[in-house]
Amino acid sequence: MAASASQPLSDEIVALAGHIAAAGTRPLPEEVARKTRLHLLDTLGAIVSGTQLPAGLLGARFAASTGGAAEALAVGAGALLPAAQAAFANAMAAHGDETDDSHLAGRCHPGCAIVPAALAVAERVDADGGALLRAIALGYDVCVRVNLALGFPPPAKAKHSTHSIGPAFGAAAACAALLGFDERQVRHMLSYSAQQASGIPFWNRDAHHVEKAFDFAAMPARNGTLGALMVASGFTGVEDPLGGPHNLFAAFAEKPDRAALVDGLGTRFEIMRASIKKWCVGSPIQAVLDAIVAITGGAPQSPDTIEAVTITMPDDRIHIVNDRAMPDVCVQHMAAIVLLDGGASFAAAHDVDRMQDPAVRALRGRMTLVPSPELTLAVPARQAIVEIVFAGGTRKRHHAVAVRGTPENPMTEAEVEAKALDLCAPLLGDARAATLVEAVRGLEGRRARDLRPLLHLIASPESHP
Repeated sequence: MAASASQPLSDEIVALAGHIAAAGTRPLPEEVARKTRLHLLDTLGAIVSGTQLPAGLLGARFAASTGGAAEALAVGAGALLPAAQAAFANAMAAHGDETDDSHLAGRCHPGCAIVPAALAVAERVDADGGALLRAIALGYDVCVRVNLALGFPPPAKAKHSTHSIGPAFGAAAACAALLGFDERQVRHMLSYSAQQASGIPFWNRDAHHVEKAFDFAAMPARNGTLGALMVASGFTGVEDPLGGPHNLFAAFAEKPDRAALVDGLGTRFEIMRASIKKWCVGSPIQAVLDAIVAITGGAPQSPDTIEAVTITMPDDRIHIVNDRAMPDVCVQHMAAIVLLDGGASFAAAHDVDRMQDPAVRALRGRMTLVPSPELTLAVPARQAIVEIVFAGGTRKRHHAVAVRGTPENPMTEAEVEAKALDLCAPLLGDARAATLVEAVRGLEGRRARDLRPLLHLIASPESHP
């Protein structure tokens, strides 16, 4: 027998539900809308390029096998599927590697879960482009605040995965805004989000970036979409998952900060603190590649001209990228590629065969990694120092303080669009990739469904990953 809901609502659920319920029609400041368009474009690029990676191929094949109503485009499957399945497939592709955005304070990759969920529901309800942007910005706000409020410890000591939990709430909030929920429906949606919250941080032992794609992106995107659609279809739930006995904080929080859940809502937009990666590689590698380009000026180097390379990185994350088997998360390999090529395209960062290239192996043999506790504590985070000893004894050193693409050193709109073209053109063709960039730039004058024909792949996904 169900218990009656007699306990007063917590201040947090009242404030959060009220904000989410009004966000669907609340105009965004122009600078926030502009930044949101860039994160949408960047995530679409990650989805398109990720369709050809193992996680994206598996996600598309699995989602397509389930069938169902034609509601939203699963890009890798080339088919319209139910919204939750489309969100799942596109999210698997979005985090098929290390191309998508991140939020340092929120300790997660918001876009790879929130954008696929929001886009799928926007297609389902035929939302306009402005509504889609408002939903995405809201998703980032809720995602990050949930993680901050739960007070998770540093990654090495965390019992729960910030990469899975915050994005699930963010995806659900974005869907709620597009579905036009009132405050009571939002409370029920948050209750279903809390029930589905999960994630254990052993994802860093995934050698193939498949379960990691599920943990970071597909699970939260699917769960958020599904929970919101359940409420839209009439499901009711607990009125306050944030208060009373056995609430979200009691289940997950280690150092709870309830005020952080609603602090600055409507005035501090978390998407403004999110980072777009310049390089399609793991986040700890970004500063290393920035430093190498600063030293070489982006000019390709002959391996014979380099005697030694010393790379100093934060000691709390050097293990994530040290001598890994995947090229885009191996700092020694990517440092060698940028030295030899003067840069690193998406294709270069995913060329597994090149890990055995004699020139690459020769350079890697001259590299030394140095863990630094000082850089771990440094602000802004994820700094790196690279020193190169050239033939003849010349030494050049660069300390990359603010990583390119972070709020402290943001990429320009032109840089983000160039990255999207690099990701999309091989699979969409040059003309359609350029049209996609233009469509996102003017999204407020379009419908979400207008993006569908621009996202159909020219190359057919492989049948077996």
